[in-house]
Amino acid sequence: MLRIPCPYCGVRDQDEFRYGGEAPIIRPADPDKASDKEWADYLFYRENTKGAHLERWLHTYGCKQWFLIERDTLTHAITQVRLMDGVSGDG
Repeated sequence: MLRIPCPYCGVRDQDEFRYGGEAPIIRPADPDKASDKEWADYLFYRENTKGAHLERWLHTYGCKQWFLIERDTLTHAITQVRLMDGVSGDG
């Protein structure tokens, strides 16, 4: 089981959290005028990085706060945890 260090609550089991995807994913600036390609890129296409990867996580059963984790996708080692401050994208 992955043990996640919430920046607000401390280390907790992964069952308390919800994965929010790659960060940052930037929503089209003008949704009404966005092309189908822009929407497809926003909704479906991700880097699928091998190695260090920046992800959004929600502490669902704790503080209910979003935060960022840099995690190695091969080893699951968490190398950095930080607040969402200054990150674009939906949270």
